[in-house]
Amino acid sequence: MPVPFLLEIAVESVEAARAAERGGAHRIELCANLHNGGTTPSVELQHAACAALRIPIHVLIRPRDGNFVYSKSELELMKRQIDAAKQLGANGVVFGVLNPDRSVDIEATGELARHADPLPVTFHRAFDETPDLLQALEDICSTGAKRILTSGGAKDATTGIPTLRRLLAAAGDRIIVMPGGGIHSENVSELLDVTGAREIHSGLGTVMKYGSEDVATFESEVRKLATQIRENT
Repeated sequence: MPVPFLLEIAVESVEAARAAERGGAHRIELCANLHNGGTTPSVELQHAACAALRIPIHVLIRPRDGNFVYSKSELELMKRQIDAAKQLGANGVVFGVLNPDRSVDIEATGELARHADPLPVTFHRAFDETPDLLQALEDICSTGAKRILTSGGAKDATTGIPTLRRLLAAAGDRIIVMPGGGIHSENVSELLDVTGAREIHSGLGTVMKYGSEDVATFESEVRKLATQIRENT
């Protein structure tokens, strides 16, 4: 039976992924270099995580940090990274491609989404850099992506609540809008109550430093977040 609310946790190690699973996460976004916004995790990390976890794993496909305007060779690399994620057992992939004017690159995003099939695609927070979020939502819907990760264009999801409400209303049942950015146990209830979101993303970066080896505290923070989400059921 599907959970009424879904909690996705971003991690960059098997130890953190296991801790998130124990703490009540329903899905993992597997990344490297979260302190720089995240890049594609190594094949070795993907293999180890897929072997260790029972919950679904979505793999970030981002060949470098910096902007989200990619060259032809970078897009080809992203295809190979998608292929690797498929072969290693990932349950989904996460990416975002923009044009130089920061609008959604519909052609490249659609091509990558078709390449990823049958894995579902999340368009990540490159979305928040677009100049017109409602138009970007429509553009992404046309690419075949299944989900958008967004803070509502704000520095964090709590600040972006008014825009998140509009995005969720505009999305309807066509695509999942998943709030993310600065979400933790003390603000998630308000966000869920006000926006009506059914999926939440957090890396807990505002609670503890990315890459921290304090796995026990990370697990505890995930558990507190998951508990607050359950209480909104």
